[in-house]
Amino acid sequence: MSSWVDVEVKNSTDTSVKKYIFTKEDAVAESVLYAYPTYQERTVMCVSCQTGCPMGCSFCGTGKFFGRNLSADEILEQIEHMRSENNIDFAKCAKLQLMFMSMGEPLLNMEAMEDVIWYLRDWYPNAQLLVSTSGPKTEEGWDDFMRIASQTSTLGLQFSVHESSDEARDKLIPMKKKLCLEEIAHMGLEFYRLTGRKPFFNYCVHKGNSTDEDVMRLRMLFDPRVWECTLSVICEADETNAQAHNKHLDLIADFNGRMVQVGFNTRIFDPAGQDDCGGGCGQLWQVQKFAMENPHIMQQSPGDKIRCRNVG
Repeated sequence: MSSWVDVEVKNSTDTSVKKYIFTKEDAVAESVLYAYPTYQERTVMCVSCQTGCPMGCSFCGTGKFFGRNLSADEILEQIEHMRSENNIDFAKCAKLQLMFMSMGEPLLNMEAMEDVIWYLRDWYPNAQLLVSTSGPKTEEGWDDFMRIASQTSTLGLQFSVHESSDEARDKLIPMKKKLCLEEIAHMGLEFYRLTGRKPFFNYCVHKGNSTDEDVMRLRMLFDPRVWECTLSVICEADETNAQAHNKHLDLIADFNGRMVQVGFNTRIFDPAGQDDCGGGCGQLWQVQKFAMENPHIMQQSPGDKIRCRNVG
């Protein structure tokens, strides 16, 4: 039986995407379920590991507030609820991807994440698992992750990079205790040497970070023989993922071509129906409503405090 008291579902008009909002007295979590184009062909779930997020990324609807870490049960219940409600037989999915890239920073909740990963590895061995991180500086968290990754052949790693210089990235991700770009490059190389699996770096393309200089800085930092690249867009609060994607379509295509020219194997994130349910990158805004209704539970995130001081 789930410990979540209420579950709200927001459906996309093209039926390929659903967003789930899980709430209880002291926590909220948002998860997104995708079918590409059917669950049997490819199922993708993005789940939360914290209520809010301490990192304070300026573009993210989650980043302004932080409540607490979610327990392993609270994380797994998101997956099991979506699986059960939609009658998805994981064993029959040709491709099954379970991603920790919704609300929260996984590396800051590794105690729960370890239990979650062991459970999913044992019960759903066909599932491809992905931890997506902004790269907080947590020696214990990274030691735990690398140990788990060495024992879990289905576990992948992705970094939210988004800028080619630390100066620009600091404005986007204000939390001070985070890895610099060179440290991210080193951590990814360590992951590759340990597991034989290529890490990903995610890069949200916009007019200010898509010059030839940006391409060359990324090439100098991230060896294409080691790294895979995902290109995506940032969604504003008042726009859909499809709108954001279409607005920058030419820019992304041009930038992608130049990244390929310098040796990167790239993939462009497919908005795939994330039009009106708020399932796009940075669009998990429900936490702000929960925070306003529960000020005794939710506090301004440490990262957002830094951002506000810098702006002021």
